Amino acid sequence: MGKRILARRRGAAPPRMTSPSHLHKGDVRYPVNWKGNAVVKTIEHAPGRTAILATLSREGAEDLLTLANEGMSLGQAVVFTDTTQIAAGNVTIVSKIPEGTPVFNIEARPNDGGKFVRTGGTAAEIVTQTEKATIIRMPSGKFREFHPLARATIGLLAGGGRGDKPFLKAGKKFHAMRAKGVRWPRVRGVAMNPVDHPHGGGSHNFKGAPTSQRRGTPPGAMVGKIAPKRTGMRR
Repeated sequence: MGKRILARRRGAAPPRMTSPSHLHKGDVRYPVNWKGNAVVKTIEHAPGRTAILATLSREGAEDLLTLANEGMSLGQAVVFTDTTQIAAGNVTIVSKIPEGTPVFNIEARPNDGGKFVRTGGTAAEIVTQTEKATIIRMPSGKFREFHPLARATIGLLAGGGRGDKPFLKAGKKFHAMRAKGVRWPRVRGVAMNPVDHPHGGGSHNFKGAPTSQRRGTPPGAMVGKIAPKRTGMRR
């Protein structure tokens, strides 16, 4: 009888697989129903994120934490509005943004604070405006419809090119993954012994059999493709 596999021994989310709270500066969201001017007070690095953060100073309100756009500088004016004021860093509703404009931090629905395109160096593109929705091309290439009153930030999200520099040593990679709550290194099942993993053994780097498993597979064998809709090459 084999022992429990690693995925089963670790459980749902041990402390090592959770992102430490002290690496996160705070909740990054648009203020609800707020319009006005703000000034960039500080630009900060957030270890738990791929994007760069900026603190906005607002008159008559507390400071706001937001995602920085490419080229943002200290003292830059940022406008929260529902009109067509197109400038990098401004926040407005998607129905007022011209076609072809790059945007990021898009709300899934009005006043939810921003849900989409929040990875450093990414941007979506306004494709067209219809009567009921705004169609936006996502970084993945998928076209998605958004509510006309959903807000977005104009420009390219800062933090691009972070993957261009190699890590050079394993320790750097380990600490980068640790900041995001990702367990690294991750050993392949086929590289293990048969007692450690259902894919282990055989003196070769392939399973030699289909890895699809039904949804009700026992926990000790719940590895590979779990109840896949399809397998094989697309033809």
